[in-house]
Amino acid sequence: MTRHYCSTCRYPLNACLCAHVQPIYPQTQLLILQHPSEVEHKKNSVRVLSLVIPNTRVYVGETHDDFAVLRSELARCDKPIYLVYPSPQSVSVETQAIPADCVLLLIDGTWRKAFKILQLNPWLAQYPAVHLAEGYESRYRIRKSSRSDSLSTLEASAYMLSALDAELDIQPLIEVFEVMVDLRIKAMPPDVQSRYLKST
Repeated sequence: MTRHYCSTCRYPLNACLCAHVQPIYPQTQLLILQHPSEVEHKKNSVRVLSLVIPNTRVYVGETHDDFAVLRSELARCDKPIYLVYPSPQSVSVETQAIPADCVLLLIDGTWRKAFKILQLNPWLAQYPAVHLAEGYESRYRIRKSSRSDSLSTLEASAYMLSALDAELDIQPLIEVFEVMVDLRIKAMPPDVQSRYLKST
């Protein structure tokens, strides 16, 4: 049986998110380095992020050469650029005087794949790294992580944007993300679905 997909959000018609999308336009530019394995993933939060923040730009790849276009664009950028990645060298975004009118680079993939992208792209080290303070809880019930502090790329983006601009309402991001998660759970077989519903 052929599944029919929405031409706008690209989700199956019975899981279409369009009615729940309320676009927002933050001052901050989000640039996503996305691992190729995430592109067609059913639980891909970057797809939802791009629906709510239309000027989000996604660059798919893994190696230095894959991001040649991105590197060229960053070289011409006249705004402050920050890499969102927790490391011994990164600092909490909440403790820094970072202007909202900046560029955030985020790596989209599992921890292992994100780390690989970081290792294959040493040019990323030229940008100051920032992370979120502790205390954020993920709503991403449908994807498991080995780390308790793991957030989806959408969640990390939302909380980063809120930290940079306290007047920005990030609820449109959070709400449509929760709708996506709920719809994914409802599409699961009953025995699998019950495991996720018990965790709510």
